[in-house]
Amino acid sequence: MSSNWQSYKEKLANCLCPPGDGVFTVNTAKERKSALREKQFGQADDIHPLWLESLDKLPDDARKAAILGISSDCGGGILRGANWGPLFLRSTLLENHPESMTFDLGDVRVIPHLLHDKYLNPETISRCQNALYQQQASEYHVSPLSITEDVCDGFYANFPDKGIFGIGGDHSISYPLTKSYLKAKRAEGKRTAIIHFDAHTDLLVERLGIDLCFGSWCTHILEFLPAPHHLIQFGIRSSGKNKEHWESTFGVKQHWAHEIREKGADAIADEVIAQLKQDAVDELYVSFDIDALDAEYASATGTPESGGLTPDEAMIILTKLSEHFPITGADMMEIAPFTDSSLEGKSSSETTLKEGAKLSAFLLNAMNK
Repeated sequence: MSSNWQSYKEKLANCLCPPGDGVFTVNTAKERKSALREKQFGQADDIHPLWLESLDKLPDDARKAAILGISSDCGGGILRGANWGPLFLRSTLLENHPESMTFDLGDVRVIPHLLHDKYLNPETISRCQNALYQQQASEYHVSPLSITEDVCDGFYANFPDKGIFGIGGDHSISYPLTKSYLKAKRAEGKRTAIIHFDAHTDLLVERLGIDLCFGSWCTHILEFLPAPHHLIQFGIRSSGKNKEHWESTFGVKQHWAHEIREKGADAIADEVIAQLKQDAVDELYVSFDIDALDAEYASATGTPESGGLTPDEAMIILTKLSEHFPITGADMMEIAPFTDSSLEGKSSSETTLKEGAKLSAFLLNAMNK
């Protein structure tokens, strides 16, 4: 193995932790963590050495997709709880879609009060480096967005033929995931597009003075796309401004939820396929905020919205796109298992997880083709 890989593996060992451990707790969700460990490593305790050994197998693993959990909801701002998404979604995937499980890198080590290192002063960074790495002058980042981008940059440098499937976490997490992906593909000369499912545009420049968050991440990855209209959004319905404002201001392409209902998911997918072919797009990244689905199907999320897509409509669009373009990166965001805002008897966190796992399994299988 190359020295680059050895250096990168050391970074993974320091900046990540075993799957499901991204939320730092002693007793909360202990049984759920133990169940996941049993399924993935065959034992509930002392799995850290087994996880480190599993990283050695990454270079020889033939599968294209690698899971990375980012258990952070610090970039959200409505109902919290998406930090539990990586643990719960993995468990649901293993239970309902075991055939789709792929190589698992583990979870980013998350200090839950932090977002990005650029918001921290040197003293705070030093203290957090000491807490995470037992060094006050470490080379590693301390905030979840910063760690994620660094880990993903190294991943694509070492494994250009593989892709990361990110599990969040709030949607701010998609900023480093897509940024690393787009930088790597641009360096390879690949033309890419971001397929974004969401009830919201996420096209704010900033929110309450913070430029990187769940409502603004799309704005800040536009510069890394071949063109702004290579960000294609599906399911939008909760916005203070109309479609014409967003498309004319940012140059993106949107298909609002009511349009998909009126025209049909097949027709919308055909429109997008024609656009992507005209733009000579080579590969796709899919970022899926679970609130793109109607609240009937996805109520366990930070901002559930009625009038959204059905799971079948989302699957029709994804299936048709995958038949024409390789999906080489993806993420599933904003599943908050302990947060269920639905009316009693209407929906549940189990329904949200079931639909999120079904879509995630499809994306993982598509990436592994």
